[in-house]
Amino acid sequence: MSNRIFVALDTPDLARARAVAQKVRHHVGGVKLGLEFFCANGPAGIRAIEEAGLPVFLDLKLHDIPNTVAKAVQSLAVLKPAVLTVHASGGRAMLEDAKAAAHPDTRVVAVTMLTSLDEDDLAATGISGSAHDHVLRLADLAREAGLDGIVCSGAEVKAAHRAWPRGYFVVPGVRPVNGAAGDQKRVVTPRRALDDGASILVIGRPITQASDPDEAARAIAATL
Repeated sequence: MSNRIFVALDTPDLARARAVAQKVRHHVGGVKLGLEFFCANGPAGIRAIEEAGLPVFLDLKLHDIPNTVAKAVQSLAVLKPAVLTVHASGGRAMLEDAKAAAHPDTRVVAVTMLTSLDEDDLAATGISGSAHDHVLRLADLAREAGLDGIVCSGAEVKAAHRAWPRGYFVVPGVRPVNGAAGDQKRVVTPRRALDDGASILVIGRPITQASDPDEAARAIAATL
């Protein structure tokens, strides 16, 4: 089950990211590279990480008018990322155009609600109701727009999977038993996330900040 783990290399330091990718490559299924890494290293950095032989999840959370997002996704198609993120709140037209512009081998998934947010944060932005209902509304929008799946927390993945059995569900904010939550507010264990329907788990600091990242990845994989 280690192929269901994507390690989050959220650092601008290319040398460090490459070193961690090489260390954990036998016990994870891919690497997640986000905005911090991409802004510092660009497409050349993506290609450098691919030398570890792992699929790349490009987590840029694109959100703009439909034409701009489509052109951005089209520009990224040459990299052939395994997974690419856009924001569900960009609306149906943006989601449809993003999917149409992507490389055919790329899964385009919509970010529903960041795991660093909770219902108080939603209320502060004028969104009423529960985080659970908000995520499910955006999941329905992503499905109707033809996307491959969504990014959601482990707290919502069970209901989302029930409503969208063929969806591809990316679950970040995953922490091992007794692991520190850090800045994440809605976290679950890796085992629970998979049992509830997660397709892949995104795990960062419990692996990347361990004294031995490979051993940390192996220990987490052993619980799956």
